[in-house]
Amino acid sequence: MNRLERLRAEGRFDAVNEAIPYTKFVGLQCDIASGSLLTIMRHRASNIGNPSIPAIHGGVVGAALEHAAIMELLYRGDSPELPRTINLSIDYLRPARDEDLFMRATIVRHGRRIANVRVGGWQSDPAKPVAAAHCHFLLSKD
Repeated sequence: MNRLERLRAEGRFDAVNEAIPYTKFVGLQCDIASGSLLTIMRHRASNIGNPSIPAIHGGVVGAALEHAAIMELLYRGDSPELPRTINLSIDYLRPARDEDLFMRATIVRHGRRIANVRVGGWQSDPAKPVAAAHCHFLLSKD
């Protein structure tokens, strides 16, 4: 059993995040409550892209949405490997202000080789998303 499989089996998504330097740098965390995974990007001054608003940089928001989708696949899936991104489409709906960003992903389709995932990100109100993404992942090579 590889390290990823072991951590997933133990439900230690915090350790998965710790193993990825970028997630630690931008402040990404995972919280599991009531059988649901919530990915959170904690406030960091270094994530600000537009200091006049101030708003989180769009690239940081996009990377956080992609990470939330991957973590959902790890949480719900059974692939022994880390999913590889095929493509990612992001809708920026409003400025992501200088505060925590919450993301919840939904697996639209999980096949043997390909998975489609949708992610929504919000800040103070889940009914007012700041960004959304539709992602396609390669799950295995064979």
